[in-house]
This record gives sequence, structure tokens and C-alpha cells, in this order.
Amino acid sequence: MTTQKVSRNIDQNIEIMQSMLCNDKTIKLHRFRPSDKTAAGLECCLFFVDGMVNSPLVNDNIIRPIVTHRPTVAIGRDKLSYIEQRVLQANETSQSDDFDTIIYSLLYGDTVVFCDGCSKALIIGTKNFLRRGTEEPPNEPLLKGPREGFTEPILMNISLLRRKIRNKRLKVEYFQLGSVTQTTCCICYVDGCAKESTVEELKKRLEAINRDGILDTNYIAEQIQEKKWSPIRNTGSTERPDVAAAKLLEGRVAIFVDGSPVALTVPYIFLESFQSPEDYYVNFYFAAINRSLRILGFLLSISILPIFIALMRFHRELIPSQLLLSMAASRQGVPFSITAEAIMLLLAFEILREAGSRTPASFGQTLSVVGGLVVGQAAVDAHIVSPAMLIVIAFSGITGLIAPKLKSTIIWIRLVLMVLSMLLGLYGYILGMLWLLLLLAEQSSFGIPTLSNMPIVKLGCAEDSIIRFPFHLMKDKERFLSKRSDLKSKDCV
Repeated sequence: MTTQKVSRNIDQNIEIMQSMLCNDKTIKLHRFRPSDKTAAGLECCLFFVDGMVNSPLVNDNIIRPIVTHRPTVAIGRDKLSYIEQRVLQANETSQSDDFDTIIYSLLYGDTVVFCDGCSKALIIGTKNFLRRGTEEPPNEPLLKGPREGFTEPILMNISLLRRKIRNKRLKVEYFQLGSVTQTTCCICYVDGCAKESTVEELKKRLEAINRDGILDTNYIAEQIQEKKWSPIRNTGSTERPDVAAAKLLEGRVAIFVDGSPVALTVPYIFLESFQSPEDYYVNFYFAAINRSLRILGFLLSISILPIFIALMRFHRELIPSQLLLSMAASRQGVPFSITAEAIMLLLAFEILREAGSRTPASFGQTLSVVGGLVVGQAAVDAHIVSPAMLIVIAFSGITGLIAPKLKSTIIWIRLVLMVLSMLLGLYGYILGMLWLLLLLAEQSSFGIPTLSNMPIVKLGCAEDSIIRFPFHLMKDKERFLSKRSDLKSKDCV
């Protein structure tokens, strides 16, 4: 399909622009010419989107210099280059004769200038998006460490990343996704750290995405995942520049989407779900305890309820007699079976969790107190559920909050293990754990096994796996996937 080109006639260009933009009232048109008679041939018009440009910059650096210009040399035939080089006071300019490129730049906050007698348009960078500050991400709070986080504008996110990695080997490659939205995206990696095969494979998968709109990084994450139906994702995510920088130094590639404060990182290993940036900002003893607690919390969250159901249904002889008699007494008058109790309480817990996350903060805290104390105690007093089951469900839910990155994964794995335990007892639980281990063992992310970096696997830095070793014992170079050890200070810019 042949794209329409810019005409030398300014009136024709204005007519084409208005027809392509369907007379959109937010698109402003201003036509002007120099007041000096010697520059009367510089008749111009500009287009910009109201609310997306820096108005003082347009007035003071584009319109005023042209209107007040008095030529001191011959203008020549290439009037557009003359305006760009001798008249305008702008640091970001380019020329284009393609209306598709012109419209895209216009709708992205640039100002477009047409000059009568020129077969190209001048695109001037005047973006001025409203944006929030770089405050700490609410989903990744820290007690110690940097307080800044990514925001929605992609250029600001890249600048935050460049502050962390001041090296010319930090590569940023832009592209557009979404046939309708034409969303600006980019991939970032450190040349020499990231494997070329990983970068090429990522580009191949991104080129295969065919959707009308890309509005968030999760649109990309689901489509570049190798196993589409796996409950365990193989792309990492973060809203923190320090975390993204650390991942790049380990050989990963980051993906940014304009309009999203979340950056994707690939390859992704399962151990990342239990790591926190705070592990590197506190003493290594404390970091080792915290990371071990997260792993233990994950195992308890998926295991305590299935094991309890298996013991109560099939293996009561394994429960101490006094404890068994106490739980049997507490179940007096409860009309539901162990299975029905578990399903009802799990459903109630997930409803309260979802309601708490969707309501304002003040109401969310009230809801958690009311749901956890009042409703729970009322259900026990009414003999709808037993105290033992309520305690197990509450403990399972609380331990699941220790690893927020695995929230959805925990729900599905716990459900599978619970069903197997209802049917086969402890044998079903063991089969479910074997299924989980096989699922993790066979899954990979861009050629890297999901279980990489475990102490039983030698791939880079096992000293930063289940626990974090002191910094003087950790590798400074060649960490994880990164094989380059010569990123010296002389490469910095």
C-alpha cells in the first residue's frame, strides 16, 4: 500500500491533514508568516495536539522566531532546512515526507510544521505529558533502599535506568506494537552481559505479536510465554529501577511499554519469586533469614491445607490422640464435611482478599478486621465451621502473602494439591508435589531452566540462591547469565 506524501502546496497539506484527522477539535492549526518582507516566502502552518505539548515552547521557540525572523543570508530553495538550522530554537527536530510518520509523531506530542513550497514537514519535539512523580512503588515497598519507582512515560523510565547504569553498553531499542494503538515499546540490555541468542529470540517473539492494542506489559508477558497454560510464569516484573538495573547486569533483558510503570525481565527463574531488593540493602545474615522465610512460607501456603485434609480424612492415626479428641470435640454440631468446610472458607478468604484490594485503603483495613475477626468468630460460634479449619485456612492465606509474586500461582497449586489430598490422602499430596517439581523442571525461560541457580545446579552464582552470601564472596562479574568480565570504568560515559 502506497503511503501519501507531502505536497509542495501548503493548502493541500492542510486539507490532507484535516481529512486524515477527521477535523478533530483537539488538533490545533495555526498559520503564520514572518513580518519582515524579505522573509515573506517562509509562509508556515503548524499542527499540535492540545494538552500534549509544551505551549510556551511552541510559542517562544517556534512561532516567535519565525514571525520575527529577518534573513541575513539568502534563504535558498530548501526553505525547510533553512528554518530548521537558522530560525528555530529547538533541540529535537527531523524532516519527513510520509503522512503516516507525521500523524504518529503529532499524536505522540510533537509539533508538525509545514512550509509553503516544501515537499517535507518538520517534526519538532514538544512533548509535555502530565505525569506523576517517581514515588516508591506501592507493590514493592522497602524498609531500606531507594524510594523511586518507574512511572508511565517510557522516556522517564529509560532515564531512571540510565542513572543506574552509566555505561555506553546499555542498549535501548525502540519498536511499536499494536496495529491500532501503535504503542511505543523498547527492550534494554547491557551489550556483553545479555546473550545474543536471548536478545534475538525475544525480538522474534515480539515481532510475532499481532494485536490491535498493547496497553500494559502483561499484554506482552502472556504472548511471549513458552507454555501458555502453565500456572508458573516465565517473565519477571518490577517497578523499581534498581531491580531492573541489577537484572540487566546479570544478563537479562528488560521490556518497557509506554503507559505502564512495570518492566518485564527475561529470562526468569523460579528463585526470583523469593528475592527482594531489600536482601541487598540489609546485613546478609538478616537477608538469609528473610529469604528462607519466604521459601518456607510458600511451601506452607500450598501444603498445610492439603496435609490437614489428608490427615483428617484418611490418616487420623498420625494425629496425636489428645489433639484428635480436641478437634473432634470442636467439630460437634458442624453440619459440613471437612471438604465442604475447606472450600467454603477458601472461597470466603479469596472474596475478602479481593474486596480488600479493590476498596480504598481505610475501608480495606476495616474490612480485613471485620472479615477476619468478627465474621470468623461468628461462623465458629454458629457451628458453621470448626476452629481448627479456620486456623488452617487463615495460616495458609497469611503465609501465601509472604511471596506476593506467586499469589496466583499459590492459589492454583493449592487447589490442585487439595483436590488430590481429598481423593488419595497423603499419597495424593506427594503425587501433587512431584507434579509441581516436574512442571518446574521441564519449564524454561528463553532457554534457561526455571530451576536454575539452585544449589544443586551450577549456573553462575549459587552463592545468591536460597540464601545470600556476603558481598565479598559473591561474584562481581559473570553473574548468572553474564559472561563478560571487562565492563570497566573506561567504558562508562
